Amino acid sequence: MIDIWTEKHRPSTLEDVIGQEEITERLEAFVENDSIPHMLFAGPAGTGKTTSAVALVKDLYGDQWKQNFIETNASDDRGINVVREKIKNFARTKPVNADYKIIFLDEADALTKDAQQALRRTMEQYSDNCRFIMSCNYSSKIIDPIQSRCAIFRFNRLPEKRVREYITNLGEKEGFQISEEAIKAVMRVSSGDLRRVTNILQTAAIKTDKIEEEDVYGVAASLRPEEINRILEKSLNGDFIKAREELADLMIDRGLDGQDIIESIHREMFELDIPDQAKLELMEHLGEFEFRIAEGGSSDMQIEALLAKIGNLEN
Repeated sequence: MIDIWTEKHRPSTLEDVIGQEEITERLEAFVENDSIPHMLFAGPAGTGKTTSAVALVKDLYGDQWKQNFIETNASDDRGINVVREKIKNFARTKPVNADYKIIFLDEADALTKDAQQALRRTMEQYSDNCRFIMSCNYSSKIIDPIQSRCAIFRFNRLPEKRVREYITNLGEKEGFQISEEAIKAVMRVSSGDLRRVTNILQTAAIKTDKIEEEDVYGVAASLRPEEINRILEKSLNGDFIKAREELADLMIDRGLDGQDIIESIHREMFELDIPDQAKLELMEHLGEFEFRIAEGGSSDMQIEALLAKIGNLEN
């Protein structure tokens, strides 16, 4: 049976969490003083929010952490019933050999406003024997009454230096070699998301123990910089038909969708040899077409319309 690397290599203590030293130092101080407030962890995916919450609980409770901890994913149970039933039922019971229990709500920004209001009341009612830790990508989606009751920790994307160290260490533990070009490709497509880094490397390492750049782009659903630049140059030079055909072939060959294409263009647009005003207009177009696709627009049609817009930019 093949282990899932994201779980196999998940840190089990706060000391092992990568790239969030300022946050983990404060969390370790909470554990040392046995004084845990309600907390809100905000930041992009794959930056250590869930890992830090579970590691804190393990450091705090030791072997009895499972009896005093419950984790629920709010994106699965978005409604008010998850607060009224699952969370409240756990909050009612007494902690095991501890002063309080911890309830972790992952992706709390997916909770409806009604559910958040119910959660606020639950936090007040059971503050004597429960502490709440919530994680979210966007703290602006959490209502103010909850934010004001929490210590807020903002997780940042990991710098390239730490991602590089992680890739090297993972290669030593799992027995694969990776070229310098492949490391750069992983850092380019992952954007500081360690979970995505790990998944890309595991998928690539199943095929070969010597990972090269083409292996990374093959499993990461992403275009190479030279491929996206070639397509953008054709569009900017007015050769819309060839740009469309080449991009369509790559989308079919790699299994890419419109979101993947927009992310690839966004990564490379700042290196284009076009005026800053054209880059501003391109950025506006990317945001507009990403929204259209997210709202259910046809990926193929929206990407073709985006290429047409790029062709009309003044360069």
